[in-house]
Amino acid sequence: KYKSIQILPAEEITTDTGAHVIAYGISKEIKADLTLEEIIDEIKKQDAVSCAPHPFSLLDALREKAKMCDLVEIFNSNNVDVISNARATKFSLDNHKIGIAGSDSHVLSTLGRCVNLVESENTLDDVLYAMKHSRITIQNTGYAHEKETLEHIKYKINNSKDYLAEYIREHYPNSQWMFSLLLRMYDLNQNSYLWSLIYKLSVYLMKRISKKINLLDYDVSPLKNRNIADMLRMAV
Repeated sequence: KYKSIQILPAEEITTDTGAHVIAYGISKEIKADLTLEEIIDEIKKQDAVSCAPHPFSLLDALREKAKMCDLVEIFNSNNVDVISNARATKFSLDNHKIGIAGSDSHVLSTLGRCVNLVESENTLDDVLYAMKHSRITIQNTGYAHEKETLEHIKYKINNSKDYLAEYIREHYPNSQWMFSLLLRMYDLNQNSYLWSLIYKLSVYLMKRISKKINLLDYDVSPLKNRNIADMLRMAV
């Protein structure tokens, strides 16, 4: 049934600044923590295609440096603030970049939420050539739902507690007590309506922050520093 489906070798790479780059069609893994310029060079050496995923999301984003990539993701299913996608679309048009959509799937139900149509033969070389030469168009888009996002969070908490604890210690040392309390509360009742309320509040605050950064050109450094107090001040 699925024999005709081609799976392209690809990798999402984290740069030395924490931003993400996707490499399509690579034959050799590219290590993380290189500069964006070094990663782009490695992708070109492998005749692969580079893409800037969620370029104007609030974290892990290349922002204006996305112009260095072959493709720009102008719609990401997880950018539920919506404004990030709108900014990416405008950026793509202003810089004459090829725009694509990405499901960014972390749960099975969002797989294929976004679909791109590539005009090519069903071979890796032909697909990559078409992607580089603008023969790719967005066919379907759709956002991840609250239930799907909470399902992903539940999976991460239940399967990566040690990693999450280390991540919090590294990135949010001043707020470690708050996250630890929330994790303990989550363990007590993972199906509480409280988590739905927290999700809704987070999306609301995220939209306010995204509006200031992506539409009003506020300084993005409070987010890069991951200072919760600064983030809350920006959200109000």
